[in-house]
Amino acid sequence: MEQNTVPLALFDALEHMEETSKNISNNYQHENDFHYTVNFLKCYVGSQGTFNSYRREVERLLHWSWLVAKKSIIELRRDDIEAFIRFCQKPPLTWIGTKKAPRFILLQGKRIQNSDWRPFVATVSKFAHRKGQKPNVNKFQLSQGAIKEIFAILSSLYNYLLQEEYATMNPVALIRQKSKFIRKQQGHSKIRRLSALQWQYVINTVEKLAEHNPKSHERTLFIMSALYSMYLRISELSANERWQPKMNDFQRDHDGNWWFTTVGKGNKERQIAVSDAMLEALKRWRSYLGLTTLPSPADNSPLLPKAKGQGSITSTTYIREIVQKCFDFAVDNLKKDGYQEEAETLLEATVHWLRHTGISEDVKHRPREHVRDDAGHSTSAITDKYIDIELKERHRSAKKKIIIT
Repeated sequence: MEQNTVPLALFDALEHMEETSKNISNNYQHENDFHYTVNFLKCYVGSQGTFNSYRREVERLLHWSWLVAKKSIIELRRDDIEAFIRFCQKPPLTWIGTKKAPRFILLQGKRIQNSDWRPFVATVSKFAHRKGQKPNVNKFQLSQGAIKEIFAILSSLYNYLLQEEYATMNPVALIRQKSKFIRKQQGHSKIRRLSALQWQYVINTVEKLAEHNPKSHERTLFIMSALYSMYLRISELSANERWQPKMNDFQRDHDGNWWFTTVGKGNKERQIAVSDAMLEALKRWRSYLGLTTLPSPADNSPLLPKAKGQGSITSTTYIREIVQKCFDFAVDNLKKDGYQEEAETLLEATVHWLRHTGISEDVKHRPREHVRDDAGHSTSAITDKYIDIELKERHRSAKKKIIIT
């Protein structure tokens, strides 16, 4: 098989991986590669996002190793891994799709590999999509962040294979000059966030929606308040196998201070200090639901109950759509008031920008360590990326420079 052969997905969704792995493992020459990789992926079943990232990268490696290099993954050496990285930077067009097709589909009651799936997917920005641009496989490009992720994930894979005594070396660790693939960056990377004006329009828009149509938008107002005020990730607001956000995750301590407990990236639990404004948002939401003003320790009702049916909201897509509608309304209002440039940049915004915006605003007046812990950052260096005072001073000192004296 040559590299222009269209590969089929190897690993199904978490809940089906065990079933489909048994059915397809015999179809490949390097069966042991497949089985060890399945067991490696099972180490990450606690986090859907992490599992998806690891599955994507190791699957690409297996396909390249088997179809292009024609080797087992334990035969790969440093030069092979470098060749694989270059391959990922410019894969064959037949390996690139223009939409995220499901890996497996159901046919006559059996899950089979989907022939429309591709290991790589060409995308366009949200702004470009709104302007009518379509993904183009000829313009596929890996970001610097994606290349870093390949190195990190493949190194983890080989360390696992070493521990299992399947591999005898970690070829990724032997690549000393990763800088030929990854650019070194001077200073902080740009944080994608809303401007003060954009956030004001967004929250004002949501408040008006809630006033005019509480049945549809009181939930919207609480979601927007929580994402911004408590820097929540979307996965921390929706229910999943490892995390079911409940009302009594808001708790008062012995000093009368309120805290919100959540489970974030890496399955790490953390407590977030709840501001007075956030507490008022909670009271308003509970009042709409017909509950007491504030939750008791025994109140284990869903924090975000479904609009229809029982239980908590589990769909992150549903929450994204809610936030996107808020952004769209705010864009229209900005345009009406003559803020064309602010409206244009708001078109690019995603849910995660609310977390970035909340952190960026708070780090201006709260101790850095307090923001770090509420945000769940592993180090203060991550929080420091949100501090742009030095950038403002640097630009101010350059603003009046002249070219001709």
